[in-house]
Amino acid sequence: MEFSIKQGSPEKLASGCVIAGVFDGGKLSEAAKALDKASQHALVALVKRGDLTGKTGSTLLLPGLPGVAAERVLLVGLGKAEELGPKSALEALRAAFRAVNATPAQDAALFCLDDAAGPDAAWTVRQAVLLAAESVFRADGLKSKPSDPAKFTRLTLATQHAPAAELETVVAQAAATASGIALTKTLGNLPGNVCTPTYLAEQAQALGKRHKLKVKVLEKSDMEKLGMGSFLSVTHGSEQPPKLITVEYHGGDKQQKPVVLVGKGITFDTGGISLKPGADMDEMKYDMSGAGSVLGTLEAIASMKLPINVVGVIPTCENLPSGKATRPGDIVTSMSGQTIEILNTDAEGRLILCDALTYAAKFKPECVIDIATLTGACVIALGNVVSGLMGNDDALADELQQAGDQAWDRVWRLPLHDDYQSQLDSNFADMQNIGGRPGGTITAACFLARFTRDYRWAHLDIAGTANKSGKDKGATGRPVALLTQFLMNRAAPR
Repeated sequence: MEFSIKQGSPEKLASGCVIAGVFDGGKLSEAAKALDKASQHALVALVKRGDLTGKTGSTLLLPGLPGVAAERVLLVGLGKAEELGPKSALEALRAAFRAVNATPAQDAALFCLDDAAGPDAAWTVRQAVLLAAESVFRADGLKSKPSDPAKFTRLTLATQHAPAAELETVVAQAAATASGIALTKTLGNLPGNVCTPTYLAEQAQALGKRHKLKVKVLEKSDMEKLGMGSFLSVTHGSEQPPKLITVEYHGGDKQQKPVVLVGKGITFDTGGISLKPGADMDEMKYDMSGAGSVLGTLEAIASMKLPINVVGVIPTCENLPSGKATRPGDIVTSMSGQTIEILNTDAEGRLILCDALTYAAKFKPECVIDIATLTGACVIALGNVVSGLMGNDDALADELQQAGDQAWDRVWRLPLHDDYQSQLDSNFADMQNIGGRPGGTITAACFLARFTRDYRWAHLDIAGTANKSGKDKGATGRPVALLTQFLMNRAAPR
């Protein structure tokens, strides 16, 4: 999808559809007032008749409005002007793009900057770009008859006044972020028989070719030499070979330490010998969403040529039961030398991540962030609204929380006190891989913390936010927007 920002008059702008807001009670926005005047007060007449209320998310399409150059005018309800904030602004934007996609319009001009439609203009522009891209995303490529591509392919962020110069950059960065989100969603939605560890490695290599990034793929034999006994224990039951993928983006100077992103890449998770219930097991194809978000973030920052160094580390494999699969009670040795008693083979994400986190130290990182659909307990604790955040550095956690708020891809920090560590005590090994039901999200992070003592580290549990279930089933692309914003903030001049 193409995006641009432009100054113009709503009534004079030639477009397939001009979009303007209306507040609760029929109060017209600045753009709607201009359209009303040009149409000899047709909009005021609609208000008086009760056709236009301004209720949040309501829409009214007016084809061929006299005195207006656009083929269509779409009026979108913004709710009460004094209560307009992020939630209502996003609801209005989603409704607007849903309505545009129901028309034959190929392009639209959205007047959203002349009245406050969010915390600030940059936020509004960024969200408009991301939601417009989301509205045309398709996930039916494997159907025998996929739906036609969306006709709506161009969005102009329009304003009656001269737009601030920095908004051009905001549009470009948001478009790059949307591209990264689309990649993450596409990978997440693919079934496990397509998106295998080998396929993920191929996609990383394709990303490397597109943006001239350094990509390295370690095979099982390489991991055996490195002593990654914890990672490899998860792979025993599968016929698919595991991969450890690294993708290096060098946008900063050579002396700059990289930010390392470690993404969990379980391409399908049955739970292994600790078999999951059959209901909804198909959604375990999303267990590689952490890996997908790393590739999506690299796609975004490489597209915008961000001046920062970033390394993606992706441990990827399947977790399946077989005669060769790891058994509950088995003890394995991690790359760090620490031994692990595996009490539940369905707590496998931490087993592959711990070796990847040990491996990440070789890049001498400025900080490390792992992203994983790690615990069902996080869904119980935080639902599907925010991702879980834990870590060993307050400043890093604060940075991520701020970036999440900016991007509206929010997180909530949970404690990581040493008091929880005793739940991982084992009689037979250095630790066990589960800590029981109490504080399951926290004890999973406590496990990872034992492998991250040499650097600043944060952990994002995206089990509740990486995908949706039910009739809206599909990958969300989160937390690409958060990670991209975090890296943009870091790359900005200080």
